[in-house]
Amino acid sequence: MKEMDLGTGKIGSLEKKFSVPCVISMVVAALYNIVDQIFIGWSAAGAYGNAATNIVYPFTVFALGLALLVGDGAAAGFSIALGKGDKKQADRNVGNGFFTLVIASVVLCAIAFLFRVKILSLFGGNPEEVECYTYATDYYKIISAGIPFYMIGQGLNGSIRADGSPKYAMASTLAGAITNLILDPIFIFSFDMGVKGAAIETA
Repeated sequence: MKEMDLGTGKIGSLEKKFSVPCVISMVVAALYNIVDQIFIGWSAAGAYGNAATNIVYPFTVFALGLALLVGDGAAAGFSIALGKGDKKQADRNVGNGFFTLVIASVVLCAIAFLFRVKILSLFGGNPEEVECYTYATDYYKIISAGIPFYMIGQGLNGSIRADGSPKYAMASTLAGAITNLILDPIFIFSFDMGVKGAAIETA
């Protein structure tokens, strides 16, 4: 997809070309949870399954926030360096962002597994509510295993936009969301995996 020159393009035109794909990407990213909720609600897990995924959801939001903290910082550093004409520093900023995302995501993944019971409890998981807690645990374990891929992908999206390719960044997000929409019912219903199926497909 065509890259746009942030150094010479008209501000108004650039705002439209960057903001629209960015907003679409954000809306699409929110669809992951919405789609999961719809299909899980229709499954045998029903309301218990929806409650279980909502227990896990704050943890994924925290992971996203951490990814954007690092990724958007790297993208800003990348843009500033390009503005100065320092291509090597620009590349270094993206590389450092990627490396930091890898380390942060692996550490968060390890924390997720080491402190699973406490984290689930923090967000309302109650072992005495056996059915809901079982679903939450199943969903949490699989989603936690996919945290590194989620964080790295979301974090580097900002650098793709900063490189003048907002439509490419949007397309990558759309590809994941469309895949999620298609495969969710297959994993949940056709494979009869319920909440686990939703987690595996999302991860």
